Amino acid sequence: MLEIIKSGGVLMIPIILGSIVAMGIVIERFWSLRRRRIVPENLVAQIWHWHNNKQINADVLKNIQEGSALGRILASGLINLNQQREIMKESIEETGRHVAHELERFLNTLGTIALISPLLGLLGTVIGMIQVFDGILVEGVGKPNALAGGISVALITTAAGLIVAIPAMMFHRYFRGKIDALVVEMEQEALKMVEIMHGDRKSEKL
Repeated sequence: MLEIIKSGGVLMIPIILGSIVAMGIVIERFWSLRRRRIVPENLVAQIWHWHNNKQINADVLKNIQEGSALGRILASGLINLNQQREIMKESIEETGRHVAHELERFLNTLGTIALISPLLGLLGTVIGMIQVFDGILVEGVGKPNALAGGISVALITTAAGLIVAIPAMMFHRYFRGKIDALVVEMEQEALKMVEIMHGDRKSEKL
């Protein structure tokens, strides 16, 4: 394996570094985007219970806010509970935008790796073919061993770039879809809480 990497030339270094970074991002996003960590079950029902029992205070709000991404959104609405419905919704929407942005952390980097890895491989192909043609000019076409080094660089860097890019793109799209689904679910839960708190929805339908 080490010999293959060496045969790929200097462009194997950024490709390998990109693969390491991409792997780290994938592991971190799988851990951070767990559903129970983002959208805990029955949180709105629990908040409604605390509200009915007049148990919502600064400490409870802090625990809600720090407990999950959804909790952070709902807490921003609870802070403005005594304000008009529109003010409460605006506060929730503003916090929701910040939360959604944080959920997308590192995805741009992962997408960039998926984009540039095959380009680095293509650059390796071009460099390898230049070496091949230089070898032809010097040695002619009768000595295949003299051309093998350039061909090796061309093929190995291309393959390495694609090996990194394909899973990086797959995970990028997977996480993007997962985040979109989580954001929609958080929006629904936040709207549910606003409607319940303002009497537009019965708590039995929680």
